Amino acid sequence: MVDRVLQAIAEPHRREILILLQNTELSASEIAAHFTDVTRPAISQHLMLLAQVGLVTMRRQGTKRLYRTRPEGLEDLRRFLESFWDEQLRVLKHAAETEEGRTDQLGPSPT
Repeated sequence: MVDRVLQAIAEPHRREILILLQNTELSASEIAAHFTDVTRPAISQHLMLLAQVGLVTMRRQGTKRLYRTRPEGLEDLRRFLESFWDEQLRVLKHAAETEEGRTDQLGPSPT
């Protein structure tokens, strides 16, 4: 799933759509109005792909389809990225503890 999410957010228009939907719910037409270089059908395709990978949800209100972000759709990606940070922090902690041990063995520095 991480690969699919990364592929989805690699496209700049999709990232912009996610930003637009961050704090609100919009129809595809309302989203398309924010773009001068993307057609309405292309926006619909972007929304369909974002929904397929779980980054947005859609609900019907009368004849409208309203879209909003689904933050939990980024959860797998967040865990994947955190695993790198966790490992780097472990390495840094070990290096700091090793250095501290060397300093303790040398005793206090002369003043």
